[in-house]
Amino acid sequence: MTSPSQLVYDERLTAPNTWWVIADLFGVSMALIFFPYGPVAALIALTLGACLAGMYVSAQGSTRIRVTGDTLFVADARIPLTALGRPEVLEGEEARAWRTYKTDLRAYMVMRSFLPSAVRVEVIDPDDPTPYLYLATRSPERPAEALGKG
Repeated sequence: MTSPSQLVYDERLTAPNTWWVIADLFGVSMALIFFPYGPVAALIALTLGACLAGMYVSAQGSTRIRVTGDTLFVADARIPLTALGRPEVLEGEEARAWRTYKTDLRAYMVMRSFLPSAVRVEVIDPDDPTPYLYLATRSPERPAEALGKG
C-alpha cells in the first residue's frame, strides 16, 4: 500500500531531440536572412531566432504526468484517484481514433504530436462533466498500472 504523498509514477513529456536541432537550424536561417545587414545583425538574429525556437520546444516538453498514492497531477490539473475509473491503454489506430473522431469535446486531453500512444481514463465522479482523460505518453502501460493501483 502506498502512502498518499508517495510518488508512484512521474513522466515529463519532453520534445524529441530532433526538435532541438530544428530550433538551432531556425536560428541559423534567421542569421542567414539578416547577414546582408552585417555580421552583428546576423549574430543578433541567430541568438534571437534560436532562443525563440528553443522556448517553443521547451514549452512543448514542459508538461508532466505524476501519480501519487491518491492523486493524479497532469499539467495544472489535480484529480483524486477516487474520481477516476479503470485506465485503458491506447496505441496505434485506437489512440488516433480517440484523439480524432471518437473524441468528446468535454474530455480533458493532453496531446503531443510526437507521442502516438496514450492512456484513457474514465471520470466516474458524478459532479464532474468531464467524461474521460486522454493522456499522451511514451509508455502507456506504466501510467495505466500506476492509476490502476489507486
